[in-house]
Amino acid sequence: MTGSVQHTRAEAGKRYDVFHTDCPARDMVDHVTSRWGIWVLISLRSNDLRFFELRESIQGISEKMLAQTLRALVQDGLVWREVEPTTPPQVSYGLTEFGRDVGEPLAELFNRITQRLSLRDAG
Repeated sequence: MTGSVQHTRAEAGKRYDVFHTDCPARDMVDHVTSRWGIWVLISLRSNDLRFFELRESIQGISEKMLAQTLRALVQDGLVWREVEPTTPPQVSYGLTEFGRDVGEPLAELFNRITQRLSLRDAG
């Protein structure tokens, strides 16, 4: 640390300080774990989807919230976006390699929770 300024950018081989408010990794974690971010990542784990397909797969999400969530996840490099030049334009989304890496433990968490609920309901 130099004076009262805490450095948040990780040097080669070092980790980010996610407990510092200026840490860029903290923003990405907020996007992934937002109310809709986790559902977008889980929905895209099997297939690339068009916007309307993604909206239909996540019950309760508005178009506005889906667009905002996708914009953040694309900016973070977790999701890719492809626009087909048709009338009207068809926009597809899918997970990047990084998005698959991040989404895998989220899907595992979801699977563990649903398995536990199934066992609880059966017993």
